[in-house]
Amino acid sequence: MRRAFTKMQGLGNDFVVIDATQTPFQPTPEQLHWLADRRFGVGCDQVLVVEPPSSDQQDFDYRIYNADGSEVGQCGNGARALARFIREQGLSDQPQLRVATRTARMSLHLLEDGQVRVDMGVPQLAPSALPFDAPARAERYTLMVGDGAPLEVGAVSMGNPHVVMQSEDLDHAPVDALGAALQDHPAFPERVNVGFMQVLAEDRARLRVYERGAGETLACGSGACAAMVVGRLWGLLGPQATLELKGGELRLEWAGEGQPVLMSGPAQTVYRGEFEWPQA
Repeated sequence: MRRAFTKMQGLGNDFVVIDATQTPFQPTPEQLHWLADRRFGVGCDQVLVVEPPSSDQQDFDYRIYNADGSEVGQCGNGARALARFIREQGLSDQPQLRVATRTARMSLHLLEDGQVRVDMGVPQLAPSALPFDAPARAERYTLMVGDGAPLEVGAVSMGNPHVVMQSEDLDHAPVDALGAALQDHPAFPERVNVGFMQVLAEDRARLRVYERGAGETLACGSGACAAMVVGRLWGLLGPQATLELKGGELRLEWAGEGQPVLMSGPAQTVYRGEFEWPQA
């Protein structure tokens, strides 16, 4: 059976987006892995699926699958792509949309300049929210990886788990090696996304993110939100900041604990097509 899809990107973080509002889409992990493969399938960082709302508290449900076939609860860049997809496909003409993932509810605002502002929700700082095997909440945690030196990190859930560490030289940070090691650290039973942040000023920072199940991507919206939260908690960033990622810039706002993180940035349709599952 053939299935229509739309290829989209947000700051180079790319997605296969599928409309399942009329026809359900329930792929196996093996099918998702094929779809995300850049040689044998369509190719993407994540597969996004828009579904009918499961509650009258939202307009749509929103499912997110990593390239390895695992389902996750949050993707900020994907949320912006989803908002544009819903508008372009004629699924809704509302300027504000309420969507729910497996773990989070978000409000998406389509702005007049074509960008999308996402209310990413209130960050959760308790270790149990990630989950994270730590004795108590703290602004800074120390982790050991192999025989290396102790690592100082901040930890936050944005609907998915993140740790963030400060880097003095982001261009030479060991993102692949250290990101892969921390992703599977035993303190994180559901694995974790790993952010490397270089603060330039109180309103600007650079960020690289190693995403669980995907590796380093050109941009990570929820990772940018996590970095904003950790940067503020550590006294490094102010309430508004621009984060520079490999794929471009995101504008972040966070008024402080108990308040939602707001993220603004672009999303774009690349092309549309159809695929057919390969023969077993």
